Amino acid sequence: MSEPLAAATMPQRCEVLVVGAGPAGSAAARVLARAGVDVVLLDQQPQGRDKICGDGLIPDAHAALQRLGLLGQVMARAQGLAHVGCIGPRGTRIDVPGELAVLPRRELDDLLCQAAQDAGARFIAPARFEKPLEDGQGRVCGALISKDGLTHELQADWVLLATGAVPRALSAAGMCERHTPSGVALRGYVRAPSMVGRIKAMEVVWSKAVRPGYGWIFPAPNATFNIGVGVTDSHSAVGGKGAKKELNLRAIFDAFVEHYEPAAALMREGELVGELKGAPLRCTLDGARWSRPGLLVTGEAAGSTYSFTGEGIGKAMETGMLAAEALLQGRRQHSDDAAVRAAYEQSLRALKPKFDLYQRANKVNAMPWLADLLIWRAQRSPRLLQRMSGVLRETSNPGNLISLKGFSRLFLE
Repeated sequence: MSEPLAAATMPQRCEVLVVGAGPAGSAAARVLARAGVDVVLLDQQPQGRDKICGDGLIPDAHAALQRLGLLGQVMARAQGLAHVGCIGPRGTRIDVPGELAVLPRRELDDLLCQAAQDAGARFIAPARFEKPLEDGQGRVCGALISKDGLTHELQADWVLLATGAVPRALSAAGMCERHTPSGVALRGYVRAPSMVGRIKAMEVVWSKAVRPGYGWIFPAPNATFNIGVGVTDSHSAVGGKGAKKELNLRAIFDAFVEHYEPAAALMREGELVGELKGAPLRCTLDGARWSRPGLLVTGEAAGSTYSFTGEGIGKAMETGMLAAEALLQGRRQHSDDAAVRAAYEQSLRALKPKFDLYQRANKVNAMPWLADLLIWRAQRSPRLLQRMSGVLRETSNPGNLISLKGFSRLFLE
């Protein structure tokens, strides 16, 4: 692990300042640095910090890691899996095949941050983004940064905000359009050697007990399991501003454990490592402006997590690379600010219909009996199972599975 820059060596300027060293920020920094751009990567936590997440790597994450040249390194440390186990309220089950893995975010983000540094990015941590610097025309030209009790001005041609779901940095930059999260989740790690081989898939569970969300158990390396619950439409589920306060995630988690026997066995036979931790989610490319002069917003700060599944790692990396590519294209073509921003925003608009389809599929979380129907039919229809696998690979439309046309196909295939 490279040592982050000390306060005495705080740079005064760079070409691109990336704020946030999660998947989006580190991916953007790596792409830019490999192209010869002078990049500073900033994070308020030291390298190797924990991040509350389900830790699942589905096919879009594999594809992004492949593009970054990191898939082999990640898979050497991850728990590879072959199926997502979908379990309905009545205990019905279908195992959906896919290219899958689980790696705790502490390890994944550490690897990604180090890869950005290996490509040439300078890493500063712990340091906090306070607000953007602006020139006389209001264009962002850097950031005010707090580190070691001091504040520093760091000039930059561009700033990328990859600060995740917490809206503080977005608000400071004038980019936040909705402060409430799109969703909330609670997860813990349980070490349980006795459960190895008994839980072999990424299990996702729907039931009345966890409505309007879902529960999960994901096998991780070293006989450890990631267990949690999520509600991916919390801002509408409980009426806006009260979302985080009114949703009792611990009660939902306890209900999940009570009503799903493998979860009960895991908690009974295993040892909780650390404590259960909750976090907000920002989904569906909503809730924030994507750009302003001199600044781009990317990753979960831009809402890159999928509603319905709550999966966000792959899309965070993908949007981070899109931001980097827009900047590189502008650099090659000597484009002005407006052209760079337009190119980036167009790339996100091209993704938006896919996010909207996953939002439509959220009906399964609100009406878990739909999961039973889909699972029951998939057990009898290889074509439907193939379409469900396509949802994982993003080759099938998840919204169509629960549309009127989709329901008619359930009984005609």
